[in-house]
Parts: sequence; C-alpha cells; structure tokens
Amino acid sequence: MHPAYSVIFFTTASGAGYGLLVLAAIFAVAGLIPAGMWLGLVTLGLALGLIGGGLLSSTFHLGHPERAWRAFSQWKTSWLSREGVLAVVTFVPAGLFAIGWVVLGSVTGLFGWMGVAAAILAIATVISTSMIYASLATIRQWNNGLVPVAYVVLGLMSGAVLLELLARGFGVHRVEIDVVAIALLVLGWLVKLAYWRTIDGMRPRTTLATATGLGRFGAVRLLEQPHTEANFIMLEMGYSVARKHARALRAIAQLTLFVVPLAATIAAMLVMPMLGLGLALVAVGALVVGLLTERWLFFAEAKHDAMVYYGR
Repeated sequence: MHPAYSVIFFTTASGAGYGLLVLAAIFAVAGLIPAGMWLGLVTLGLALGLIGGGLLSSTFHLGHPERAWRAFSQWKTSWLSREGVLAVVTFVPAGLFAIGWVVLGSVTGLFGWMGVAAAILAIATVISTSMIYASLATIRQWNNGLVPVAYVVLGLMSGAVLLELLARGFGVHRVEIDVVAIALLVLGWLVKLAYWRTIDGMRPRTTLATATGLGRFGAVRLLEQPHTEANFIMLEMGYSVARKHARALRAIAQLTLFVVPLAATIAAMLVMPMLGLGLALVAVGALVVGLLTERWLFFAEAKHDAMVYYGR
C-alpha cells in the first residue's frame, strides 16, 4: 500500500500520545509521580498535543477533509468511525484528569478515576486504529492478530520512553519508569520480529483462479496486462519496495526503535542524573526515527489482493 506521510505521522504521533497518557495516568494515580503543576502540564500537554496533532493530520489523506465529521455516524460498522468516537470521548476524562493534576494538584478520588478512564479509553482508541487495518481481509500483511498487539505495545513503549525523559527532566527519578520502559522495549522488539516472520511466511490467499472464479475450468493465467501504464489502483494498492531495501530498512528500524533506546535507557540508570537525562534524550531521538521507519514499512510491505489482476 502507498505509505502516505499524513497517515504515518497520524499513527505514530497519536500512538505515542496515547501511550504517554496511559502511563502518566497509571504512575500518577499510583503515587509514583508527584502531582506537580509543571510536570503534569508538560506531560499531559505533550500527550494531548501528539494525539490532537496526529488526529488532525489523518484528515489530510482524505479527498474532502471537510467531510471528516461524517465518519462519526458509522460507529456500528466501521472501525474508523469507532476510532473517531473514542478519540473524542477520551478527551473528556483526560481533560478532567489534567485539571485535577495541573490545577488542583490532586490525582485522587474523582480525578484518579478520570485518569483510569482516560487510560482505558486511550488503549481502546489505539486498538480501534489498528483494527482499521487488521480487519481488511484483502491485505494479508495486515489481516492478522499481531497488528493490534503491535500497535498497542509500540504505543505504550513510545509513551514509556517519553515519560522517562520528562520525569528525568523534572528531577523525578523512579526506577519503576525505567523498568517499564525496558520491559516494553523488549516486548515491542519481540512482537515486531514475530510480525515480520509471520508476513514473510504467508502464502498468497488470492490467485487469478480464485479471483476470477475460473479455476474450475483449469489453470488461469494472465494473457495481457489490464493497463499499459500505471493507474491509481496500482500506485495506491500495489506500492513496491525491493526486498533488499526492505531488509535494510528493517535493520534500521530495529537499531533505532529498539537497540539504541534500550541501551540508552539501561545506561541512564547507571550514571549521574545529568548524563542520564542526555541518554534519555538520545533514546527519544532514536525512537522517533525508528517509529517512522517501522510504520513506513508497515504500509509499504502490504499488498492488496487486487494486484493479482495486474500479474503481481
């Protein structure tokens, strides 16, 4: 599939924002992060900013962005619509939680429950985003159970690395944040390796025989190409990336998304606070590069079954 930059930014930015919101709410309600105004303001401001910016960028991929509001009406049948509804609803408890944390300095009672509700809705929104792709039976690279798992784990992983940087920046040194970040980095790496192994071992579900229904008459082959030049379907649904380039990009994704952040996070636990802050910043910088590379590959390596009509 064509890797549209707006959708790549949307899925990576909003995923990281939701991950940061979930972990910030959990750690704050558990009393592991102090309810200080500036830490809460920057943390929740960044989380909601990433979510809002990501959702806004997703409309750029639409032919008529002004009609995006209509997607909310199809929540009974459309994962895209469910994602939109959940994204909007999440802002309500998240906003109340932010008021309690930032303005009133309280993350207990009603505000604590709002934090828990925001975390649950955030995870539900990420799952809905992933199901937009995982529910498409015509794209075998997306239509498997590891896609929702990867979206949730990578979102939480991104949020953990961001939270570690913010906590260190405000002088909050909690080993629990480091341990969660390390555990999620390892888990994310394993999930991504499992996903790549799964799609590499998949056999095509659709052939010319099954697509045309002519298999019962014997072997079916393509006599001529349907088009002499590339058309919209070929460009949008049959984006091609050379296998050697895919391997190189997978290596880059693993290095920047998992290896560097993991090494930097472990090292940050063993050094002085200022050096630890610098290492946390390195982890975030590498994470951004890795997320964009991984998500570009997620789209570029996917092929729609319609490509069988074009001999692919």
